[in-house]
Amino acid sequence: MTDELHLRLRDRTLTLQAGRPALMGIVNCNPDSFSDRNHLETVEQRVAYGIGLAEAGAEIIDVGGESGVTHTPVTGIREEISRVAPVVRRLVDHGLIVSVDTWKPEVAEAVLDAGAHLINDVSGLYHSRLASVVAARGAGIVLMHTRADPKTEHFPDYGSRVVDDVRRVLNSLRERALQAGVRADSIVLDPGPDFAKMPGETVEVLRDLPNLSVHGHPVLLAVSRKYFVGTIIHREPDERLAGTLAALGWCAERAKYSIARMHDVREAADYLRVRAVMDGREPMPSVDRESGLDERLQWLHDSSDDDDDDDRGDEGGSREPAVR
Repeated sequence: MTDELHLRLRDRTLTLQAGRPALMGIVNCNPDSFSDRNHLETVEQRVAYGIGLAEAGAEIIDVGGESGVTHTPVTGIREEISRVAPVVRRLVDHGLIVSVDTWKPEVAEAVLDAGAHLINDVSGLYHSRLASVVAARGAGIVLMHTRADPKTEHFPDYGSRVVDDVRRVLNSLRERALQAGVRADSIVLDPGPDFAKMPGETVEVLRDLPNLSVHGHPVLLAVSRKYFVGTIIHREPDERLAGTLAALGWCAERAKYSIARMHDVREAADYLRVRAVMDGREPMPSVDRESGLDERLQWLHDSSDDDDDDDRGDEGGSREPAVR
């Protein structure tokens, strides 16, 4: 059994490792994100932020021009294109794999023309033409489960069958995308945490992650700062890092091939690397005691010590450990 899966995204191929999610960093180009206080107002700021996410470990940059919150109106097509297309073009020119979070075919056409590789559709193919737009350019698509129209708050009564509904809807979306001409190896499935689901229903759906890999598609783990995490730990969106990492680790063990959509990319990359070393999937880094880095990793560093080496004591022994 192979431990790799290759996701085809136009002229790029993303190789996914079993049990190790690829990271998707988030660049919000809209003013009303529900979970991100970091408002980026110019193209230059957004591009620089996206490049920084890539340097921190993101293999995909997900650019969005419209928030999913339901208390603001739908963004006009021209406005959404003006927000995201210039950012997409610059990030692609920088050599990055770029996704765009949109459900509108017209926006998808514009950003794909700008070089985007993946369309992240949170509407469950609300517009059927979206799949044809993606297929015509050989791009990838994220197919998400939802029972609510875009920008509309709706919580259906699933009874005890929310898991069955997610399986059925995702299978239907997959078939529709394939019939429109989207390649099988360009499809990502998203169970839609918190979309048309109460927190308890989201947790129930995520517990069924192994069954979403039945067709061999990778799964999008969009758990970052989500409502279900906040409900468990009673924290506001930008105080949910620990809860997010717990959800990420739990999901990573159950979705064989996955992409994790994260706000806090550096922290997620650190978390996944430590897990990989502890699991034996990556080697333990060697210690270079001659470089000076080893000492900085052991002890809290005080810049004033640079001016007075005598205060250190032998081998830095006078310092207290940073962590005990």
